[in-house]
Amino acid sequence: MIMDRIALLLAIVGGLNWGLVGIFRFDLVAYLFGGQTATLSRVIYTLVGLAAVWCISLLFRERELTEEGV
Repeated sequence: MIMDRIALLLAIVGGLNWGLVGIFRFDLVAYLFGGQTATLSRVIYTLVGLAAVWCISLLFRERELTEEGV
């Protein structure tokens, strides 16, 4: 499902950003979009948060069998 992939991509971006904050004290989203309080940064943070919530549903879904039966 395309929504799953978009959510996963945004969650990965958020995870990498938090990794940078934790290791280097560098917020890439804030750097690219004008600071933590800039509107665009807040939109990105919100989308990442919503994507993380969506990804929680991935934990509870049954996996569909592929053509090979894996």
